[in-house]
Amino acid sequence: MNTVRAKKHLGQHFLNDKNAAQKIVEALEPALGFKQVLEVGPGMGVLSDFLLQKDDYETWLIDVDDESITFLADNYPQLDNRLIHGDFLTLDFSQYFANKLAVIGNFPYNISSQILFKILEERGRVVQMVGMFQKEVAERCVAKPGSKTYGILSVFLQAYYDVEYLFTVKAGAFNPPPKVLSGVIKITRNESNTLNCDEKLFWRVVKGAFNQRRKTLRNALSAVVPKDRMSDNPLYELRAERLSVEDFVSLTNEIYHVIHANP
Repeated sequence: MNTVRAKKHLGQHFLNDKNAAQKIVEALEPALGFKQVLEVGPGMGVLSDFLLQKDDYETWLIDVDDESITFLADNYPQLDNRLIHGDFLTLDFSQYFANKLAVIGNFPYNISSQILFKILEERGRVVQMVGMFQKEVAERCVAKPGSKTYGILSVFLQAYYDVEYLFTVKAGAFNPPPKVLSGVIKITRNESNTLNCDEKLFWRVVKGAFNQRRKTLRNALSAVVPKDRMSDNPLYELRAERLSVEDFVSLTNEIYHVIHANP
């Protein structure tokens, strides 16, 4: 097979700019200690070509598209059992990756958020990710408190990873060209392996705060902790987008003690 048709329902836009592809691959940092890199949605292998030139790590590919899998199997026979025909979102990482790994990809734009949440689920293993997203999603990942684009994804990613916006890629670099600009980001696991709070409650607090982002936290979080048990902490008078990761951790600890105190 010589080529793969880009399929709209899979959100496929194949990158054909080799300079951009090389920059994405070069952004990976093997010094972090990962020995395996998983490329998601390789399509026709524009990133794979550069990945497979590296000796620092073992390259694995995963694609849900039958046609891409056939193309990749024909063109990269050296991959053998490192070519996974499956859906990244439902992948059982423990079946393939015992230790640290990095994830890379020109990700399908229609499932960008799900991909990032899957990486967050696997944060114990995934020490770095370099990837291309729709520019507005990439900007949301790096957004800081106080900006309109700062949201749930910003907080969760920045709680566990150092997030960096690398560069923008124009629509003409793809086939077919998307109707939007694209942005490449790098996320690198931060040094704290766990947050200094009850993490399940942290997720509840952050989601509760942003699900009603127009309300102050005193109102938005009333389903998590009853209003009459909230303190006079000034954070309760703010809206979700004003709080940093550290603020959310601090508020989570306070709420934890209230919930677990004797009524």
